[in-house]
Amino acid sequence: MILTTVEDGVGTLTFNRPKSLNAFNNELMRQSIDAMDAFAADDAVKAVIVRGAGRAFSAGFDLKASGERKLDSIDKVRAQMALQFDFIIKFWDSPKPTIAVVQGYCLAGAFEVALACDMTVAAQGTMFGEPEVRFGTGIVAMLMPWITGPKQSKEILLTGEDRLSAQDALRMGVINCIVAPDEALAKGRAMARKIVRSAATSVRLTKQAINRSYEIMGMRQALLMSLDIDVEINATPSWEKQEFARIRNESGLKQAIAWRDARFADC
Repeated sequence: MILTTVEDGVGTLTFNRPKSLNAFNNELMRQSIDAMDAFAADDAVKAVIVRGAGRAFSAGFDLKASGERKLDSIDKVRAQMALQFDFIIKFWDSPKPTIAVVQGYCLAGAFEVALACDMTVAAQGTMFGEPEVRFGTGIVAMLMPWITGPKQSKEILLTGEDRLSAQDALRMGVINCIVAPDEALAKGRAMARKIVRSAATSVRLTKQAINRSYEIMGMRQALLMSLDIDVEINATPSWEKQEFARIRNESGLKQAIAWRDARFADC
């Protein structure tokens, strides 16, 4: 599900489900949480690169696995959403700086992971997006308004935009740079090397100071409130959610996504 390495002070976590576009299932999320805890405890690791194997960073949470779960009570929904939230926020909370290196698709929960990382390098052609409202689900970690402004956040989140270009992501300030696809990992490693060669205590405390500024502004409380709302969204029936689930169960995930996208083809 994941691969980890440590080399020259840099830990690398690779989402390794390329046939599923590195979609996040529960096993991958739990393995990633454990790996980030291990990096945090390893004095040899000064920075962490987060990447995806194959042609995509990740398509987000695994919708096929979601359809197979029996979330038939609000407590079960809440437990699932809590795992997803803990997985995303682990990259924000890491005492070691985190650098997302993204390519291909960086959608939904994967976009939230990239937002949670301290820096993001995007390969040219990467597509970002948050399509949740288009099929009746919600945002697990409402980080976007804290990274960019409310106008831009609402435009993406209320329309379910899932074709946000790397250039627009850069303009919005949600990524740091765009590089050629074959240079993305090298760029991420170059950024990590600068962190590794800096004073470790200064780096750790400076990240802590930045994050605490957001905490003082109420970010953590806002994220937890948004998570409660996401639980309500996922526990509340809607026509869109039911139709998406019906098509997924009868014809497969690919057909369900095609139905979802066809409704917005003329927009």
